[in-house]
Amino acid sequence: MFYYLADLLRDYNIPGAGLMDYITFRSGAALMLSLFIALVIGRRIIDRLQLMQVGEIVRDLGLEGQMSKKGTPTMGGIIIIISILVPCLLVGKLSNIYMILMLIATIWLGTLGFLDDYIKVARKDKEGLKGKFKIVGQVGLGLIVGLTMYLSPDIVIRENREVENVVNHEVVITYEKDNVKSTQTTIPFVKNNNFDYASLTSWMGDYAQIGGWILFIIVTILVVTATSNGANLTDGLDGLATGTSAIIGIALAIMAYLGGNIIYSSYLNIMYIPGSEELVVYMAAFIGALIGFLWYNAFPAQVFMGDTGSLTIGGIIAVFAILIHKELLIPILCAIFFVEDLSVMAQVGYFKYTKRRTGEGKRIFKMTPLHHHFQKPGNSGIDALIQKPFNPVPESKIVIRFWIIGIFLAAITFVTLKIR
Repeated sequence: MFYYLADLLRDYNIPGAGLMDYITFRSGAALMLSLFIALVIGRRIIDRLQLMQVGEIVRDLGLEGQMSKKGTPTMGGIIIIISILVPCLLVGKLSNIYMILMLIATIWLGTLGFLDDYIKVARKDKEGLKGKFKIVGQVGLGLIVGLTMYLSPDIVIRENREVENVVNHEVVITYEKDNVKSTQTTIPFVKNNNFDYASLTSWMGDYAQIGGWILFIIVTILVVTATSNGANLTDGLDGLATGTSAIIGIALAIMAYLGGNIIYSSYLNIMYIPGSEELVVYMAAFIGALIGFLWYNAFPAQVFMGDTGSLTIGGIIAVFAILIHKELLIPILCAIFFVEDLSVMAQVGYFKYTKRRTGEGKRIFKMTPLHHHFQKPGNSGIDALIQKPFNPVPESKIVIRFWIIGIFLAAITFVTLKIR
């Protein structure tokens, strides 16, 4: 709204109207707006949730301090969603296809998560929305994003190339002069940091490019589903998913800014993505919303985000990474999410395997998702392969250590862009 108002004011030579042309200014405005909105409406929404008796359903799993969380308002993800949408609508360029897709992803997954939380609260059912419906919703979003990237003429790239000067052998980064539709993405440890999905379908001959897009859409669906569910599983301790996601958001915002600027893209030798700089405005609102929510979600939490928040922030991270062609960096950047995912899958798989072989199921971890493993004391009667640490770790210490790991992973992600 303000972006288009400033565009109108420029015609009348109003001083300061040109500030809206700067991504850095609008991103800073989005960050401050989202933080302010989250802090202001957060308290009111929490009070309303308490009045409506929308409290967390807690099962006694023998974890220290767990039962004290019973009755804490949930569905706080509403705070995050509102704090993202309002700044984007005010200072975002709403005609930008990247911004449109991010807003769709936010509303889509926010609705899915809200339905899940509503069923839990209304029916007093801890399971909530059936898993198959969540998967359908996540797959649906993956299809929307993948097909839009294939069909939209506004989603293009300029491929980076290394050119060696024959005289002094100096390597210079250049770009193709035309924007093109491409199934290329960024991948570490290879020359030019580019990987083309179509290279895996070259056996299809004239249809190799179409095959590449089909493969890309499949990867998009997998990334959205895995990351969304990973964030959902990580949301088990006060501030854990919130802080971890904010760190990831900062890294992605920097990548979007670099990839949307041809000078910085050239320095890093990554593809230039025209128009993607608008995503920085969105991610600034995302970061501000999470920091504002963390004010109330930090230990001891006054509100939980619920699936309304966790499914949404995971999906946002996935879609954002896909739009800037960095989805293959997600396993590094979001390793915490995937380790949480894998810990559950490994636990269930090993339990079923040992029960089939010996008649008694055994565990790898004391408890999953992984963050709960550190809360359980060792040698407490649980037949698990990994008993360390023997003494339970305080919740706040687990959260901060996971944040530190998240910062380390973000740093590694950037380093990989310069390693070939």
